[in-house]
Amino acid sequence: MKKNDYLGNLKTLIETGSPRLAKRHRLAFKNCFGAIAGYVDDNIFISCGKFGVALRLPPRILADLFKEAGVTPLKYFPNGHVKKEYAVIPSRILDNRARFRQLLDKSIKYAYSRK
Repeated sequence: MKKNDYLGNLKTLIETGSPRLAKRHRLAFKNCFGAIAGYVDDNIFISCGKFGVALRLPPRILADLFKEAGVTPLKYFPNGHVKKEYAVIPSRILDNRARFRQLLDKSIKYAYSRK
């Protein structure tokens, strides 16, 4: 997948999961270690790359997510360090609109709390 595909994937996920986000906040996308990161009012909350789609989430939610099959920590490079505030979300969760919308909302709120 190419960076344009990552960007398109993020935009589609965000438009589906939080359709009014761009109307209420400043939404931006930037390159991040070969991936594309989504920012809301200058706070990173989502990333898409070779690893898939990752959300930035609070520790309690991450702990619960990591108990589920297919949810993994984010590493931008195979031998790179783990990004502690992020979980790579499997397609079964991305395809579940209600579940993904819930996680996306929590990710956006958490990003704001980290200012």
